Amino acid sequence: MNIKNIWTLLFLLTFALESFSQRVNDFTLKDVVSGNSFSLSQHQSSKAVVLIFTTNTCPFSKLYEDRIMELANQYQGQNFTFVLVNPQSDKVEGESTSDMANKARAKMPGLPYLADGEQSLTQALGVQKIPAAVVITSSPTGFAIAYQGSIDNNPQLPQSATRKYLKDALQNIVENKTPSPASTRSVGCNP
Repeated sequence: MNIKNIWTLLFLLTFALESFSQRVNDFTLKDVVSGNSFSLSQHQSSKAVVLIFTTNTCPFSKLYEDRIMELANQYQGQNFTFVLVNPQSDKVEGESTSDMANKARAKMPGLPYLADGEQSLTQALGVQKIPAAVVITSSPTGFAIAYQGSIDNNPQLPQSATRKYLKDALQNIVENKTPSPASTRSVGCNP
């Protein structure tokens, strides 16, 4: 193998590795439930930070509320940090920070609910539909996305979901495996 082929192979390998684990920069957003700031860097010791991009008013988001709480209850005890992120905070009727706080307390108690009305985090992570999950893991070299996409493959009927993408990704992380698939396409409302 000549030097040109070696360099080409190294380039392709580097490109492939980069495409499987998108790096994530630290971010800070306000948690409307507690009134405190939430930063990714505060959770380096978590097995993973599970961001659920959702809103109060999106019909698809409403369909997933119970499933999100079931997953949070199942995996929080295993050192996973679950966080709700609202890309429409203070931009759409029913999405004010007080509406968000009330909704979180009533339907998803114990979960931080971050206001991302400027969509800085939403855009940085490339979230195109909600609800969507982004699972971020930490390593000595920083944070990276381990899974991004849909929660499962049936928004309307949880009992009919044949693929539970988020649960499978979390279980893979528990077992020290790389989530597969690493991404799926979310279906729902625009952020």
